[in-house]
Amino acid sequence: MEERQVYISGKMVPESQARISIFDSAVMLGDTVTESTRTFGHVPFKLEEHIERLYKSFKVTRIDPQCTADTMLKITQDVLAANLGLMGPGDDCWIVHNVSRGLAIAGADPTVQLGSATVMIFTQAMNLLPWADYYTGGCHAVTPMSRAVPSQSLDARIKNRSRMAYTLAEMEAKLVDPLAQSVILDVHGNVAENKGGNIFLVSDGVLKTPTTANCLAGLSRQVALDLARDLGIPAVETILQPYDLATADEVFFTSTPYCIMPATRFNGMLVGDGTVGPITKRLLQAWSELVGLDIAGQAQAQRAAS
Repeated sequence: MEERQVYISGKMVPESQARISIFDSAVMLGDTVTESTRTFGHVPFKLEEHIERLYKSFKVTRIDPQCTADTMLKITQDVLAANLGLMGPGDDCWIVHNVSRGLAIAGADPTVQLGSATVMIFTQAMNLLPWADYYTGGCHAVTPMSRAVPSQSLDARIKNRSRMAYTLAEMEAKLVDPLAQSVILDVHGNVAENKGGNIFLVSDGVLKTPTTANCLAGLSRQVALDLARDLGIPAVETILQPYDLATADEVFFTSTPYCIMPATRFNGMLVGDGTVGPITKRLLQAWSELVGLDIAGQAQAQRAAS
């Protein structure tokens, strides 16, 4: 069976042969920045913007990838091209960048490295089954006990692979409901983000989302704001608390794979009348038109075929 190709620091290798050292800072320290892009109809969506954000993360973390953004874009396109033949006509994929500081020395100074950065780029099949049912029924949004890492410690705009805090928060949400999706609060009790996405609500016809003071400046978040503007839907970035989600007319998440995931329950309470709301539907339809693909339909087709 033909294998997907993976790029690691200058080499394209079969997926089964992809290796990094156990002494890499990705393993030793979780010292890695990341981006995840998806395709629609085999075409990358906002790949240039994802790479632009990746290079902003490089600057703030002082990781030198040893190549320009234009070169990184070209390499990424080559990785996708090498794997396109393994996708069916109705399939799409992730395009993932993981870049670590490189080999690290265990000891007193974690900034000491032994060589160049480790650049990892790969594709994976876009499995939408976990979200397929939520487009029509909505998910259950739950606030876990754990709080988001404060921006004073690690700015949420640096997209990084240190995911322990998110994973623990998601586990806590699933103690309430095994299918719950987390709404992580910051240390002040304000709504921050989901383990892999941003959070929106609709109240009295106004779309609201937290500012990027405590959450990732998500590209999908920005798409939702742009679409709202185009549709004439008022939108604001503001401080939100659990009360606001509990009393909202609509709630949804945004993220790269599913784009928009409606939530029809919050901490056990119905959101609005307990159905996917009209503004959420309008935004999802507009997103589908933007990318030329029925987003919910693609996920539901995978469900039907499973």
